[in-house]
Amino acid sequence: MEKLLMTPGPTNVPERVLNKMKENMIHHRTSEYSKIFRELNERLKFVFQTNSNVLTFPSAGTGALEASIINCFNTGDKVLAISIGDFGDRFIKIAKIYGLNVDEIRIPWGKAVSLGEIQDKLKEDHKGVIITHNETSTGAVNPIKEIGEFLKNKNLIYIVDAVSSLGAIDIQMDNWNIDVLATASQKALMCPPGLAFIGLSPKAIDYCKASKMPKFYFDFLEGIKYMEKSEPQNPYTPAVSLISAANEAITMIEEEGLQNVFLRHKVLAEKFRGEIKGMGLKLFTDERVLSNAITAISLDNGNGDEIKSRLEKEYNIVVAGGQGATKGKMIRVGHMGYVDDYMIDRTLDAIRKVI
Repeated sequence: MEKLLMTPGPTNVPERVLNKMKENMIHHRTSEYSKIFRELNERLKFVFQTNSNVLTFPSAGTGALEASIINCFNTGDKVLAISIGDFGDRFIKIAKIYGLNVDEIRIPWGKAVSLGEIQDKLKEDHKGVIITHNETSTGAVNPIKEIGEFLKNKNLIYIVDAVSSLGAIDIQMDNWNIDVLATASQKALMCPPGLAFIGLSPKAIDYCKASKMPKFYFDFLEGIKYMEKSEPQNPYTPAVSLISAANEAITMIEEEGLQNVFLRHKVLAEKFRGEIKGMGLKLFTDERVLSNAITAISLDNGNGDEIKSRLEKEYNIVVAGGQGATKGKMIRVGHMGYVDDYMIDRTLDAIRKVI
């Protein structure tokens, strides 16, 4: 039976997208490549829901987060960072490595930050707010729309890690006043790993111009300069096959319709969670902040790793385990990107049999 990747990423890749990667290699300094790259740039604006530039780098999502720090700030800048899980912790760690002065809001795993907690902690000397939208270690979603509305017209930039949410959950970069929006190819965008995408508002570009941190390969301003050529290019050799694949994947999202994609994720997530609770299993996450991209299932008896292993060995279905203190105490099932009723039903049936 065909392997199913029901993880928080990498996710299943459609045959159409895989076929694009089988095409003959082309040179990246040609009109042929520039045409594909121009198409991808416009389609990225569509999924980011922005009129601003969206940069493409050969990187995982973590590279996009690191690049956001080194391009937008200077050593010693003060920022407010929110963590509700392992990936929020990672963003804070990156900021500290580069010498930022980080004020932290740490929320218990399984919950989300409230706007009031941010309002209480925000100071006039903060240069930015950094936050994870969809926390894949817990299956919780932060209220980035409400936060963006509060931060509008404030003298700071709003940076959102949307690595596991963009393309699965509605994110309106322009309407929600997000200045830097970072994601990656291997999750809801239905591509193999290897590409990072970063949307930049005009305010973010001003911050980039003021940044003195050392940077070379991940220089946002250099990336924009090459994007704005008459035939758009990348500063250095791009992941040509992956860029062609991403262009095809986002074409599929366009064909389905962005709101239809969000609705599909919502319907499948609710179906999955309902069936899980019907088996007598508990969700790890506060039900007020549940993600439509991933479900974290609590396993208080500590047999999460055994269930994860059996799902793969006996049913050829790959799910993720817990991280940090939750290791062995949960499984995390991704339902993002290229996912449908059959995949959900097959996964539910396998979980039912294993437990």
